[in-house]
Amino acid sequence: MDTNKDIPTVPLNKFIKHSLEILKNPLPFHRQNFNDKGDTFRLKVGFNTEIFFSRDTALAQYVLQKNQKNYVKSKIQTVDLAKYVGEGLLTSEGEKWKKQRKMMQPAFHKRQLENLLSGMQDTIVSEFATIATNKSIDLFPIVNDLAFQTVVKSLFTKAAKAKDMERLQFITEANQRMLVRELRQPYLGWWFKISGTLDKYLNLSKEARTILKGIVEERKASGKRYGDLLDMLLETRYDDGKGMTEEQLIDEILIIFTAGHETTSNALTFSFQLLAKHPEWQDKIYEEWLNLGGDDADVMTRISTSKVCQQVLEESMRLYPPAYFIDRVNVEDDSFNDMHFEAGSNLLFSVYEMHRHPELWEQPNAFMPERFADGSRKFSSQYFPFGAGPRKCIGNNFAMFEMIIAVTELISKFKIYPEFDEIDITPLITLKPKNAFLRFRKR
Repeated sequence: MDTNKDIPTVPLNKFIKHSLEILKNPLPFHRQNFNDKGDTFRLKVGFNTEIFFSRDTALAQYVLQKNQKNYVKSKIQTVDLAKYVGEGLLTSEGEKWKKQRKMMQPAFHKRQLENLLSGMQDTIVSEFATIATNKSIDLFPIVNDLAFQTVVKSLFTKAAKAKDMERLQFITEANQRMLVRELRQPYLGWWFKISGTLDKYLNLSKEARTILKGIVEERKASGKRYGDLLDMLLETRYDDGKGMTEEQLIDEILIIFTAGHETTSNALTFSFQLLAKHPEWQDKIYEEWLNLGGDDADVMTRISTSKVCQQVLEESMRLYPPAYFIDRVNVEDDSFNDMHFEAGSNLLFSVYEMHRHPELWEQPNAFMPERFADGSRKFSSQYFPFGAGPRKCIGNNFAMFEMIIAVTELISKFKIYPEFDEIDITPLITLKPKNAFLRFRKR
């Protein structure tokens, strides 16, 4: 008996027919399937393999929150990504994840993050000082470096060598590109192995671990305390009073690098592109910045009271969510609204589609920050920029703090103009911007 008879199917031959365009950008293919099949469909990606795609927000809430104990992350994160970054908070499951989350949560509390704000602001100001005016420049590399350096300084203060961090950044981004190839070209898995391609990238991961091990050992030997994230992670304790092993600590640091800078740089770049297209919102942010005291304002005060800036960021992440899909696998058979999922079914929720669902949002494709005038809480059933449920991103406060500082700093110093026609995207593991060319003029 076919237990999934109620869910429309996209056949394997259609997947194969569109495989090249899916490799470049799968979103138009999925959009067409959602329009043709409805809010949930199953896609045959092999003779015996299928994936359930959904933009049904009620199903997402059920899976991520109400019945989350029956769902685990797919092998995309727990196996494919884990082989590059280890078994940390993002890639672990079960009791290990619970133990790590409970241990690490205090380090990412707002009160703890306040200690990092001064260094975060200094890093952002320094990076923006390199921006050339009155010429077309690609903003993404600047913002990407900014986000990476912010993570570096928040983790290590001044302990990290620039050469090592450049290498770590290269490894992080190279391994992501390789993982995308593996996921979108699974039929080449045998070639990646026998050609030595996979080993090449796994060796890069080993190199990254060696760099981080050196930094950790140097910090321990110094006996100094800097109040950064590394100190917090070294000082956290499990219920039995023991701290993390060195290997576990390096796993967590690698994941902070991978997840912490990538998503933030994407979100900031999209936000600046949208602001370039909508200069009236630049003016509103600038006016708010002046009313809050400009450069003389306390950083935490600016963050907590920059409501217009937050609206812009919320709307940007609605239109271009960096984590644009969420994957889960059910442990036991499950049913929801006449849809039936056998144990071991792969479910993939399109955050991109949920955030643009025509039945959920007024003018879903329009940039309307005013929809978040009362905050994002009223949209909690349909808005998932940082995920949802117990596995919601632990670094969401860190990311919002960093982005508010970055946007207010840039808009207070520059007016920005678009040097592109339409905002273009490159969907990899995260949703990345493409050709984000802007022109800057000093205020």
